[in-house]
Amino acid sequence: MSSKKKEKFKEEASDMAKKKQESETLEATESISVEEAENKTIDEAITEGESTLTEEKAEAKTEETPQLETLKAEYDELNDKFLRLTAEFANYRKRVEKEKNDIFKFGNEKMMVEMLPIMDNFERALSSVVEEHADDKVLDGVKLIKKSLDDFFEKHGVKKIESLNAPFDPDKHHAVMSEESDEHDDETVIEVFQEGYVLNDKVIRPSMVKVTK
Repeated sequence: MSSKKKEKFKEEASDMAKKKQESETLEATESISVEEAENKTIDEAITEGESTLTEEKAEAKTEETPQLETLKAEYDELNDKFLRLTAEFANYRKRVEKEKNDIFKFGNEKMMVEMLPIMDNFERALSSVVEEHADDKVLDGVKLIKKSLDDFFEKHGVKKIESLNAPFDPDKHHAVMSEESDEHDDETVIEVFQEGYVLNDKVIRPSMVKVTK
């Protein structure tokens, strides 16, 4: 083969190689473009779907909000009623317990008050006895009855108010007289005309007294 034919053959082979390479490059570029286009289309679809879902959620939330607020208001109202009923029931139980205790402690108050004049008569009788009759059997019987009455009062929670020489207490004492005194402080009980009594720390009769001024 002559040298000219060889050179021509080489040029044709080189041209064919270049065209093949250009063709492959173009195909690769087109493939990449198609893939990018497909990816872009997918991304846009995803974005559009997410946007639609967000809007649907927002609409659903907007629709549910008034209903939730209504349910919450009803719950708060019912809870408030429950708490108030619970508090009222607790107060009712305390009141009933107090009434039961008061009945137990002061149920016999009327009877005890009616028996106080009897105690007064025994004390007057004993205080009026003259010394020469101190050994009289009748007097011993009176003292024994008085002792039994004292025990009965004590058993039922009735106690005498200790008033003589005590500071005047308007809750326990009823002042019927007053006088000046250099031996005692002001507002001091210096004489007791009628004994006072308490029933389980409740005054059922105040002491009638004379106080200093």
